[in-house]
Amino acid sequence: MKTSRLPAGLPPGPKPWPIIGNLDLMLKNKPFYHWINNTMSQMGVEIFCIRLGNIHVIPVTSPEIACEFLKKNDAVFASRPIVLSAEVVSGGFSAVTLTPLNDQWKKMRRVLASSILSPATHQWMHDKRAEEADQLIRYVYNVMKSNNGVVDIRFASQHYCGNVIRKMIFNKRFFGKEVVNGGPGVEDVEHVAGLFSILKYTYSFCISDYIPFLRHRFDLDGHEKLVRQANESVRKYQDPDIYARIKQWKEGTRIVNEDLLDMLITLKDDEGNTLLTAEEIKSLVLEITVATVDNPSNAVEWALDEMLNQPHIFVKALQELDEVVGKDRFVQESDMSNLHYIRACIKESFRIHPFAPFNLPHVSTRDTTVAGYFIPKGSHVLLSRPGLGRNPRIWDDPLLFKPERHLKDDKSQVILNDPDLRIFSFSIGRRGCAGVNLGTTVSVMLLARLLQAFTWSPPPNTPYIKCVEGASEMLPSKPLLAFATPRLDEKMYYSLFEN
Repeated sequence: MKTSRLPAGLPPGPKPWPIIGNLDLMLKNKPFYHWINNTMSQMGVEIFCIRLGNIHVIPVTSPEIACEFLKKNDAVFASRPIVLSAEVVSGGFSAVTLTPLNDQWKKMRRVLASSILSPATHQWMHDKRAEEADQLIRYVYNVMKSNNGVVDIRFASQHYCGNVIRKMIFNKRFFGKEVVNGGPGVEDVEHVAGLFSILKYTYSFCISDYIPFLRHRFDLDGHEKLVRQANESVRKYQDPDIYARIKQWKEGTRIVNEDLLDMLITLKDDEGNTLLTAEEIKSLVLEITVATVDNPSNAVEWALDEMLNQPHIFVKALQELDEVVGKDRFVQESDMSNLHYIRACIKESFRIHPFAPFNLPHVSTRDTTVAGYFIPKGSHVLLSRPGLGRNPRIWDDPLLFKPERHLKDDKSQVILNDPDLRIFSFSIGRRGCAGVNLGTTVSVMLLARLLQAFTWSPPPNTPYIKCVEGASEMLPSKPLLAFATPRLDEKMYYSLFEN
């Protein structure tokens, strides 16, 4: 006699209402990611299910279950949801990161991995990144001299990241004019602010993402307007330069590849025809730019935040820099493989202070079972970055900033991504970030240069830096203002101004 097995049930979660599901909870509890993580912690569960409209949203805080989604079942969960914010930012899903799993995604992923983010291209772009590392020291030195020693670390870090990727793509630091201290003018302040707004409002629990008939009609939570404005504020600076460059290549007034934009424009298919359309180039440039500014700048701001309150970490980091590099030259990318403790500081910052509460959502392309639970087709799977990185089952003292936890011995290489997803930095699987090398380089160089070149302390009359997350985002609640003094011989700084 045959016995039929009962189908697996959904992961635990609140009982949904008809039609709207748990949208009432999403609207009443903002920011919703706080409510999700807190509720999962209170329930003692590491996989959860909320139905928003007719879409099951599955948050995960277990590394083992996360790997079951993105390793064992990677083919099932390699797509992205079709939502307005992603459609706007990706130029109608013409790039990579936000594009659902289809032939367009495969084409653009190949371009990204084999050309733009290949090891050969990374080496080709070395001098442009090195130039920006020097510019960082010039800028901080100027601000320190003109502002009684006080430096806005968030501003400096975010704009360093913006400058690096602009230099690599457009071969220029700024879209507008730099100000007298070498920092960005109003155009580039707006450009970088737009990038961070895109990051904030893309996949941001917008109600029309779960009730599609509201899309383009009723912007009930204002997210649609905000993401369109952010997209426009970025593209109005990038797109004209892209069109002008395409025109130069068509007219023959440009014949040598000098940057990543040249590379994109001159890529050919197997028949020797132009591979990418203007829209594909514009959208890919936007995605690359957005992806470069967030994690490095946030990780370095939080690392310095934590180190100011734990001076012994500063001491260890500076000892390593002095042993590996010394004080008669500035740290270079060639030194990075030997900066184990500096890398551990960055990795610890990724672990405990991720920039975003969740990864970009993965969508199930069919009904399946994961960790013994039924996951319906069309479900949105969200890996909780703080839930993974601060999981007390995985990490001892999970809220303590302790870089040593990532060091197996003094000579072990610290890799910033984690294939076991105990922290979520660059993801894994088909949707794993192709820019691990670039992200690592930008992050480590930013922290290493700031630590080597300057001695940092809390501003006068501020004995303690309060490390608190913002109420509606995971950045520090206030930009880190730190007091800087030169740490190296003054001639080192003057040499940068002579170049």
